[in-house]
Amino acid sequence: MARYAVGIDLGTSNTVLAYAALGADGKAGPVTLFDVDQLVAPGEVAALPLLPSVRYQAGAGELADADLQLPWAAAEPMVVGTLARKLGAQVPGRLVASAKSWLSHSGVDRMAPILPWGSAPEVPKVSPVDASASYLRHLRSAWNHRFPDDPLEQQDLVLTVPASFDEAARALTLAAALAAGLPTLRLLEEPQAVFYDWLQRHRATLTSELAGTRLVLVCDVGGGTTDLSLIKVELRDGQASITRIGVGNHLMLGGDNMDTALAHLAESRLAGDSADRLSASRLSQLVERCRAAKEQLLAADAPDQVNVTLLGAGARMIGGARSATLTREEVERLIVDGFLPQVEASEPLLQRRAGIVEFGLPYARDPAITRHVADFLRRHADAVREATGCAVPVPDTLLLNGGVFRATALAKRLEQTLGAWRGAPLRVLHNDDPDVAVARGAVAYALAGASGTPKIGGGAARSYFLLLDEGKRGARRAICILPRGSEAGHELCLDAHNFALRVGEPVRFHLFTSNADAAGRAPFALGELVDLDDGEFARLPPIAMVLRAPGRTRREVPVQLASALTEVGTLEMYCVSVDDVAERWLLEFDLRQHDDATDDALDDGGAAARLAQALPKIERIFGGKAQQVPAKEVKQLRAQLEQVLGERANWSTPLLRQLFDALWLRAKARRRSPEHERLWLNLTGFCLRPGFGFALDDWRLQQLWTVFEAGVSHGADKQVQAEWWTLWRRVAGGLDAEQQRRLLDNFAANLQINEGGDDGAGALVRGSDDDMLRLGASLERIPPAYKVEIGEWLLARLGKANDALTLWALARIGARQPFYGNLDDLVPADVVATWLDAILALDWRRLEPAAFAAAYLARMTGDRARDLPLALRGSIAARLRQVAAPAIWIRMVEEVIALDEATERRVLGETLPPGLKLIV
Repeated sequence: MARYAVGIDLGTSNTVLAYAALGADGKAGPVTLFDVDQLVAPGEVAALPLLPSVRYQAGAGELADADLQLPWAAAEPMVVGTLARKLGAQVPGRLVASAKSWLSHSGVDRMAPILPWGSAPEVPKVSPVDASASYLRHLRSAWNHRFPDDPLEQQDLVLTVPASFDEAARALTLAAALAAGLPTLRLLEEPQAVFYDWLQRHRATLTSELAGTRLVLVCDVGGGTTDLSLIKVELRDGQASITRIGVGNHLMLGGDNMDTALAHLAESRLAGDSADRLSASRLSQLVERCRAAKEQLLAADAPDQVNVTLLGAGARMIGGARSATLTREEVERLIVDGFLPQVEASEPLLQRRAGIVEFGLPYARDPAITRHVADFLRRHADAVREATGCAVPVPDTLLLNGGVFRATALAKRLEQTLGAWRGAPLRVLHNDDPDVAVARGAVAYALAGASGTPKIGGGAARSYFLLLDEGKRGARRAICILPRGSEAGHELCLDAHNFALRVGEPVRFHLFTSNADAAGRAPFALGELVDLDDGEFARLPPIAMVLRAPGRTRREVPVQLASALTEVGTLEMYCVSVDDVAERWLLEFDLRQHDDATDDALDDGGAAARLAQALPKIERIFGGKAQQVPAKEVKQLRAQLEQVLGERANWSTPLLRQLFDALWLRAKARRRSPEHERLWLNLTGFCLRPGFGFALDDWRLQQLWTVFEAGVSHGADKQVQAEWWTLWRRVAGGLDAEQQRRLLDNFAANLQINEGGDDGAGALVRGSDDDMLRLGASLERIPPAYKVEIGEWLLARLGKANDALTLWALARIGARQPFYGNLDDLVPADVVATWLDAILALDWRRLEPAAFAAAYLARMTGDRARDLPLALRGSIAARLRQVAAPAIWIRMVEEVIALDEATERRVLGETLPPGLKLIV
């Protein structure tokens, strides 16, 4: 039985634990901060209330075992906390920071070892989940050392998360807790925790304290996010009834952005007249220095100025040190005016990339927190008016949290801005210690009710919707499966709707959420049909799986959907058999999926009718019964399909995938003749390109990969060989790293044979150098070292054969922005810079592909870890202007932009299916 209620704030900047003893009489002891034993210097341990959420990846032999000694025996010695922060400020490129922000970054594989971002290859890396788990594991070890008879994993645990975290980020947080040995806990939204802390501290006088309050805006600006919530207060019979009625969208905007802005200011002073910019790892080091300076300069007893010193590297660590001075006045001005400008309540968000983009994280485009607050209040305007009884949709009370609000100027600016919108001052609830309020509030939540602190109602923070394959032409319709406000622990069943579940076959569900009701309408209701194009709906990761039912003979089972907000705080969904309610299938999110898959349905009824006309034509050529079809008729199938379906470049993605499914069912027929095999390979690759982006593409690739193992039936046919490698190039984006390594082996073997090597390659399907070149350039999941090797081979090939194709392949392999691969698999920027030296030596007027290759290799991403040096990009832009290159080529070197269709087609070698878009 638990003897303590424990709250853990797994913060972007710091991790904090608070607790209260649970008495046998139901009463609890005071909420107490837990001082965490941690390394503060090599071999020196101190107990501190804040555990910095950072991890230092030490080099071999850098620290002795004695330097890492903690009061407990660690299974895996590592440096986390205060010492990690100190070392990270001294040594660039080895500090894992902002892991919590990475948990919410859907553009990367959050379970892959990618941190520290932009670090050198020799630096060991960890995933965002593993980094988060290491902080929790350290807490668990420190607690269990202090309380050996009451292990942390056996206590009543509450772990906080941003209110704006989606289901994927919440599930990943739970995965980190499980990896840390904390399998049982509850999640609590951080703004609620902040308010719980205030309620706990004022519980004795709560009625009088809240007498003039009807709606509280909680604004929590943490290290990585700005979290907004609206909490309604009603006094009934002398008791406070409190309900959370709104949460904000996920905003990756917080103290990290402010630190980075200060680092840019300091960098400009460190550089002096030099145009050189710091490397990503050196900038990260400077950010850590500026974070410390910011905390000093925003403190109550702040000095007038602070020197920020960046040590030199290697042997010049001291002699190469440079310093810049930051004053209190300019820091306050930069942060106040840059992040909390005075704006009108009607001012829209900036859509241009005005925010700081660094270290691979997709920070909010608009850095103005006040504009985001205005947008949040506009989207909840009806609820605000109803709660306050005022025509102006602005709350009457404000509760601030986050270390940045220790600076009076920042707190006053937000208070004054909201007061100007409201036309009257707001009441500001006092937060005595923003660094620990969330952890203390998590304990107060665990004690709510019994301790005299009221519980905050409100249930689910958002409504959830299931995408349907129905609706008017062009519309995307969905059904509400869990309304906003649904209470935890209560299962809701869509008993008015039955679905046919395909057992033993892949199924996929697309879910959307909304955290605000449309203006002027009632809240969403269970079972309500909505048009997804009429409001603000966010897509969740898909639910995709093969559901098993041993012993069942029926392929389809009628089911109903049941959903619930769990006590843990996550969405849980089941398919429940209509025939036997005891038969249930749990549906789980695909947390590794990070592309926005398009919808399953064909665009309209006409497309479905045309598909019905096309399928018999495929059946005639590839049908189950061997038909005597002349070779000429086989060759005509593509033209016949275009006559029915229109020009194939315009075939929609749903249509392409249904054509693939038809071809796959008839895959064996490809062996009938060389003509059959050429055609099947060509159409199959075309219909499944680029291998991802649509429902069940991962399952389709699993089936198709069995063909790779079998090889071709007509291997001597040159065109069959070419179509084989075209197929795998087209679908490479859907293959995993191991499958791409298999293709790479074939790539290398063919090149060796083509250069006069051994021709006894067994079942290898032969391919020309050009086929291999196109294939190799499409393999984005192979390790960077192999990409570098291919790039060097391509450079040596220049001037010998097909320079245009060679340069195109070099640009794809060294791209700064991958099409589908992970960002940590890119060729290092310094290697690409050497390739550009060779390209700069070419005559761009005579060889136009050299200009395009240079532009694409030097494309700006805004991430300093990936971007090439500013001076080199400037030289390339100048050279592009000299040869009158297209304006978009120059812009892609100088700005962060999306590619136009022509450039996208040139990069990929062909067009993407309609509806799929190359992401910046």
